[in-house]
Amino acid sequence: MTATPIAILHAGLVTSVGLDASSTCAALRAKLANPTDTHFIDSAGRWIGGHAVRLPQSQRGLDKLVEMAAMATEETLADVPRDDWAELPLLLCVAETARPGRPDTLDTHFFPALQDRLKARFSAHSAVVAQGRVGVAVALGAARSLIDRQAARQVLIVAADSLLQAASLAHYDRNRRLLTETNSDGFIPGEGGGALLVGKVDGSPQLRCTGLGFASEPAPIDSGEPLRAEGLTRAIREALDEARVAMHELDFRIADIAGEQYYFKEASLALSRSMRTVKQEFDLWHPAECIGETGAVAGIGMLALAAAACRKSYAKGNAIMAHWSNDNGLRAAATLHYGPT
Repeated sequence: MTATPIAILHAGLVTSVGLDASSTCAALRAKLANPTDTHFIDSAGRWIGGHAVRLPQSQRGLDKLVEMAAMATEETLADVPRDDWAELPLLLCVAETARPGRPDTLDTHFFPALQDRLKARFSAHSAVVAQGRVGVAVALGAARSLIDRQAARQVLIVAADSLLQAASLAHYDRNRRLLTETNSDGFIPGEGGGALLVGKVDGSPQLRCTGLGFASEPAPIDSGEPLRAEGLTRAIREALDEARVAMHELDFRIADIAGEQYYFKEASLALSRSMRTVKQEFDLWHPAECIGETGAVAGIGMLALAAAACRKSYAKGNAIMAHWSNDNGLRAAATLHYGPT
């Protein structure tokens, strides 16, 4: 069936390469990165590199997550009168519950702390989406449902996350998941905040989500099972079916891949199983190469970059496949189209 498209109206970003969406997207376009040594060492006694967000005030833990989320929200809602904020459902995307190093109070303390920091209250339809990297796709589906049933005219999606936590880094180092001097098959941990305001398509040039798909991978990373990309392939096909397009009709891909070969292999396998017509060129963009593994924020970074690239005409085209993969096996995909209709 054809899904009702929803439009990305505004975006805000706080990353290691920029404290707003425009500067972050400019850095991503130029392939700029800003990794630095963290205060943590790996099992070999060397400093762990990370993409840290440098804020004017020194903050850590939940306080820093709240500040990054608030900055991105204020950027995104700059043109929305504060009196209208109370009508907006806020879908807050955070790390999945089983992720090592995740703050125990994230689900209960983050949302009220963010409202206090913003001195605002949001709609009763607000919710916490604890789904990690795929969280933004889950939130897009929830936002589409709210808009379809007229529970809201617009929905605010916010994310904040950090892997620069001692328990998280220790876990990924033990499992040889971090990019270090002794391990080339790993990711650089990062952190950040992001926000998207989504609503109905209004006929102006906009980035629209035209299809969504979800599935579960039977051979997630570290499972020891042979990877066939069954989950991601199903998610991609579902998104294509909703949008009533074929893979070869899209112009490029954008993904949350942060450096590990497992996820590059998964993307390649899913492409080979989804493409029915050969294309000479089908680029894969992965913003994590510049901002690191940012967990729940990855999806907002991807969508903000796609919107900026289409709007400024440096994208490979106006039809895009976006996809996300969680370590726990959950997979998501979205078809994106830029234009007036």
